[in-house]
Amino acid sequence: MELHQKQQLIAFLSGYVTPRRLERMTKVLEQRTRHLCVVMEDIYQSHNASAVLRSCECFGIQDVHIIENRNTYQVNPDVALGASRWLSLYRYNESDNNTVKCISQLKEKGYRIVATSPHQDDCLLEELPVTEKTALLFGTELKGLSREALDMADGYVKIPMQGFTESFNISVCAAICLYYLSPKVRNTTGNWKLSDEERADIMIEWLQHSVSNPKGLTQHFKQQLGF
Repeated sequence: MELHQKQQLIAFLSGYVTPRRLERMTKVLEQRTRHLCVVMEDIYQSHNASAVLRSCECFGIQDVHIIENRNTYQVNPDVALGASRWLSLYRYNESDNNTVKCISQLKEKGYRIVATSPHQDDCLLEELPVTEKTALLFGTELKGLSREALDMADGYVKIPMQGFTESFNISVCAAICLYYLSPKVRNTTGNWKLSDEERADIMIEWLQHSVSNPKGLTQHFKQQLGF
């Protein structure tokens, strides 16, 4: 579907939601970014991973990549509170080593891979540059990131700590990183916004989540336009 056709579909579906809801979706979409994305590797505690989704949604991060090597992640609805329906989730679970596949694909898309690890101190969070597209990697609370993830990373970042505990859990770590980096991306990077095509695709998904019988309405629209 070409861009102008997507915009027509958006106008059509918009007639089935309230003006207030449409205004809210439009406002939120303007602040969405793919310049910064989040990658979770083999998370086994669904409540913590679901809290990460909630933080991503709140901070305007659109893309979350979920690597499932040993552990399958299920969204915890009581924690995520519907955040997943507004995000683009990408799962990697079809090979023996999904970490390599995920990171390789992100690099092909121009992302700089930054591993969050208390054992690596290439830079502190406040020193991390975000002029390039950046993918933040988070590992499990017990073992952290895999050796493959650490070896494939382009950089490392850690949050300074003054206590005895070695690290924050993943949900807290992600929230701290996004709290600091998401405004930094918007304030210092000129190309952080979504393209017209990306905005159209996401708005269609959001509208389809918000109307009754989205498949039927979309099919009716396509029949009207003859495609």
